[in-house]
Amino acid sequence: MPQARRAYVDQPITDIPAAERVARGAAAEWGLEQPELLRRGMNAIFVAGAEVVRVSTPNADATASLRLATMLLDAGLQVARPARDDVFLEAGFSATCWERVRPSGQPIDWREVGAMVSRTHQIKPSDLPHDYPLPSPTSFPWWEFNALLEATSSALDDEARSGITAAVDRHSRWVEFDEVVVCHGDVHPGNVIMSDDGPVLIDWDLLCAAPPGWDHAPMMTWEERWGGRFGEYSSFAAGYGKSLRGDRSSEAFAELRLVAATLMRVKTAMVDPAAVPEAERRLRYWRGDPNAPTWRAQ
Repeated sequence: MPQARRAYVDQPITDIPAAERVARGAAAEWGLEQPELLRRGMNAIFVAGAEVVRVSTPNADATASLRLATMLLDAGLQVARPARDDVFLEAGFSATCWERVRPSGQPIDWREVGAMVSRTHQIKPSDLPHDYPLPSPTSFPWWEFNALLEATSSALDDEARSGITAAVDRHSRWVEFDEVVVCHGDVHPGNVIMSDDGPVLIDWDLLCAAPPGWDHAPMMTWEERWGGRFGEYSSFAAGYGKSLRGDRSSEAFAELRLVAATLMRVKTAMVDPAAVPEAERRLRYWRGDPNAPTWRAQ
């Protein structure tokens, strides 16, 4: 299976004023309503009436994301639909236009999400757009644990560092893959919108070639660590066709995602005081605090 070195998007948007200028320029060119920032992360997402403008700094031609969405829709998956087939380019950013998915207000149907992930895992790499990256997750920078531990060393107390390094050492073989499939890469409630027509799986930036458990791992700890609803992973697993609890690599991915989420939040807290409370919440877990609170997705 040929693999690209980097994911489609693997660096966050940090210059929000610049992203806002790009979104306004795209909206003006496309005749859309004035865009308003909805959320930021790896991308800056703007609402412009019935459309969404997505501002990114991708590692591939931005039109590849539009072609990927069309291919996934043709495969029977519920994903966001492109509203235009062109791209607005400015100042190193790419802006694409999508139909707005409106939430129904109902709980996510995790059984159907699991079924969609199962169908994703059956996609052949040759079915993907030829220029859409399909890297190994070993290339994701937030999984370079030694580098992250070094970068956050001054912010970690001995107890927290000990708990984190024990987890990293426990799963040192996580990079040893046998079977790999096409994975969405980041399946969790933040990337699912429950519409009137069922769940829509969004944000395919971290599409990758990984073991099936890579797409199970986030939900395996969602109830325990992130305050998810009881039974969400069980419903997901039922829709997928099986649970991967007890599977060595899946359990490793699940715990190491918690490590990555903690170290990335600690790293942010070192330069952004607003991130300090959440970093501290997460570190309490690694210190072995029996009363450690659940975490909050950022």
